[in-house]
Amino acid sequence: MPHKLKKIMTQTVKKSKDQALSAVQPARYLKRLTKLQVGQGKTVLVTGASSGLGEGMARLFAKLGYNLAICARRTDRLEQLQAELSDKHPNIRIAYRVLDVTDYDTIFEVFDAFAADFGQIDRVVVNAGVGDSRRIGKGRFETNRRTAEINFVSALAQCEAAMKIFRAQNSGHLVVISSMSAMRGLPKHMTTYGASKAGLAYLAEGIRADMLLDKLPIKVSTIYPGYIRTEINTNAKPLPFEVDADTGTKAIVAAIETEVAEACVPSLPWSIVGKAMKHLPLNIVNKIS
Repeated sequence: MPHKLKKIMTQTVKKSKDQALSAVQPARYLKRLTKLQVGQGKTVLVTGASSGLGEGMARLFAKLGYNLAICARRTDRLEQLQAELSDKHPNIRIAYRVLDVTDYDTIFEVFDAFAADFGQIDRVVVNAGVGDSRRIGKGRFETNRRTAEINFVSALAQCEAAMKIFRAQNSGHLVVISSMSAMRGLPKHMTTYGASKAGLAYLAEGIRADMLLDKLPIKVSTIYPGYIRTEINTNAKPLPFEVDADTGTKAIVAAIETEVAEACVPSLPWSIVGKAMKHLPLNIVNKIS
């Protein structure tokens, strides 16, 4: 067997094992990666890093040894996070910039500034978003418009800014945080939110297809989180299969680290639920949502 082919097969088997372990036992998988300090010398840019999933991911990436480029609207939260993580992880570099993702020009400015500052950006996590949408036809167009713009158009701008950097580097890993709500059209207050997250998922798939077409070494991952209890839904009623923020963010980061194309997280039960949602009658999907 030619050496090159053997190497490719070995890497493929290892990747499959990593993906299986990350899906079934994400905490164990991350513990192993933490010991290896897999992020050493690499930089991750996370948007919406001042709270919720973004903050949780930043904390885990820091433990893995990554340098952090974090951005969000709330300066005080970013300062606090930078100080805390710098104290815990003195061997990594952490920089923050204020970013309102509704200001599209500033997205490009902030991303480019981070790239110039760190020299290279190895991964961008498009995470910033909102969950505030209302039933269609109930006079809440402005609320729904804002949700659609932030979750899709602002995310598009972030993807554009990230891919501009990655194309120039000829390397990188784009990660978009979609939602299990993207699997089907959903009722009530989930309609616009789910549609915006579905649009984001298809955007990421299109970018992934483009990378395959051009044979560029740039990875694109779409993450579909299930119900994770964070600041954005603190007061929401109990949701099916929900997990706490720590469990949820570990599942997300474990999936990201495998550079998987798509992942429902936590894998169990959401990988199964996701397949079911695509084929079940809408009246059954309504009950799940």
